Amino acid sequence: MPFVLYSLPNSTGLTIVLQKNDVLYDTASYTEACFVFAPFDCHEKSFCIPLEKSEFFETEFPLNVIDKNEIIINEHLQTKERYCEQVKGAISVIKSRNASKIVLSRKKEIDLKQFDISILIKRVLNLYPTAFRYVWYQPETGLWCGASPEVLLQTEGVSFTTMALAGTQKIKKDTVPHWNVKELNEQKIVVDAIATSLQKVTSAVRISKTYNYQAASLVHLRTDITGILKKGKRTLSMITSILHPTPAVCGTPQDYAKSYILDNEDYSREFYTGFLGPIYQKDSCSKLFVNLRCMKIDANIATLFVGGGITIDSEPESEWEETQHKLQTMLQVIYPML
Repeated sequence: MPFVLYSLPNSTGLTIVLQKNDVLYDTASYTEACFVFAPFDCHEKSFCIPLEKSEFFETEFPLNVIDKNEIIINEHLQTKERYCEQVKGAISVIKSRNASKIVLSRKKEIDLKQFDISILIKRVLNLYPTAFRYVWYQPETGLWCGASPEVLLQTEGVSFTTMALAGTQKIKKDTVPHWNVKELNEQKIVVDAIATSLQKVTSAVRISKTYNYQAASLVHLRTDITGILKKGKRTLSMITSILHPTPAVCGTPQDYAKSYILDNEDYSREFYTGFLGPIYQKDSCSKLFVNLRCMKIDANIATLFVGGGITIDSEPESEWEETQHKLQTMLQVIYPML
């Protein structure tokens, strides 16, 4: 039967939702209490596990420290060359001024010796306590697992919170990150695009100072965006349609970047860079996250998804290395099964 289990950032609380039947429910309005699981392409269906069709449990789990060591995996030279060529193509488009940022991604399939869901759950919950951690299963969509550092949208009545998250560096012990022009410009592009898009539905917007934000073994630039929603503009479907896909996972302008991705990435993202999370009450309370640092598991094959933002200052080799670093997040989760 379909189920989802999840833990909110900085929490040891675990919520388990067990659907009572095997029906595949979809949603477009996001008006029902449910856990929503939405794809990257908003023209495709979003699915959900409705709370009224499920058993609902809340419990606590002990947080245990798990050591992490870098996992070396083999990558075919052709895979690297292909991705670097895609990056060069995106840079060329950006130089022609059709876009200011395009997010390119790729997938990596990893063979597992023997899949063990109990190990998967234990490790994703304990390895990344500051992330939104989840395991989702539905026979039609498959088994997905992730630890997302990025909020898409949190609502509480008329108040909302979102964030801009860009720039990626590997954490170096006792070293303060130094952000280059490319990374700082990329963050500004994301902040400006989100703030502009929200003008249609907000009466007030507050933008925090940008700060360093640790996610697993990586550090990002983060800017918090909060505010008040306009009367009559508070439906989740309206707000998510404006925010998703965000400039952090798609690019800007949104429509051009999304079209470019769908035409030029040589695979389907499915639910990677979509969004997910609980909707507690009709439109008035939600906690939605971007589906980053995630993987899909089918039998004994784990498919990991990674990407990076391409701007005019990008260097193909650096962009490839960034995706290599991001692979580590989910590799650590499946390490005992390799």
